[in-house]
Amino acid sequence: MLIRHRGLEPSIDPSAYVAPSATVVGDARVGAGARILHGAVLTAEDGAVVIGEDTVVMENALVRGRRDHPARIGSAVMIGPHAHVNGSTVEDEVFIATGAALFPGSVIGTGAEVRIHGVVQVNTVVAPGAVVPIGWVAVGDPATILPPDRHEEIWAIQRELDFPGTVYGVGRDVSMRELMRRQSDYYAAHSTDGPLPGVD
Repeated sequence: MLIRHRGLEPSIDPSAYVAPSATVVGDARVGAGARILHGAVLTAEDGAVVIGEDTVVMENALVRGRRDHPARIGSAVMIGPHAHVNGSTVEDEVFIATGAALFPGSVIGTGAEVRIHGVVQVNTVVAPGAVVPIGWVAVGDPATILPPDRHEEIWAIQRELDFPGTVYGVGRDVSMRELMRRQSDYYAAHSTDGPLPGVD
C-alpha cells in the first residue's frame, strides 16, 4: 500500500516491486530493480527513505526516515526479515541480517555485514567490509564491536553518543511522561494519512 504522509507521496521505479502487503509511506523512493517484500514497512516520518537499485527489503523489515537522519540504503543491499533500519545510511553491497537493529545517525560502510540480531547504536560508523557478529553490538565512531555481555564497556562509549538527543531531540533530564506526550503529538501527523487514489 502506498500512503501519502505530511503531503508527500512515495515514488516507485517502474521496474521495482512492492508486495501488496508492504506499506510505503510519504517521501519514500524505491529504485530500479528493488524488491519490497510482504509486510515490510518503509516510512518517511519527516525525513526521506531512499532505496537503491537491486536492493531487497525482506518480510516484516522496517526502514524509517527521520528529519535529521534520513534512511539512505545503497544498491545491492539485503535487509533481512524483521530488521530495523532507523535513520541509518547503508552503503552499497551491505548485508543486514534477520532481526538486526540500526539506529539514527549510524553509517554502515560498503560491503559490511550486520549479522543476525546485531545492533548498531546511534551515531556509530561501521567500516567498509567490517562484520558485526551474531548478537553483537557496534558502538562509536569508529565502531568498537563488542559482545552483549560487555555492557559496561558498551555503555561507556554509548553514553557519549547522545541517544535521547539523536532519537528524540531531548536531553536525558526529560521525563518519560513528557517524552511520550511529545511522541504522541509527533505521531498524530498520521491521522491525516491516506492511501493514494487508485492504489490498493
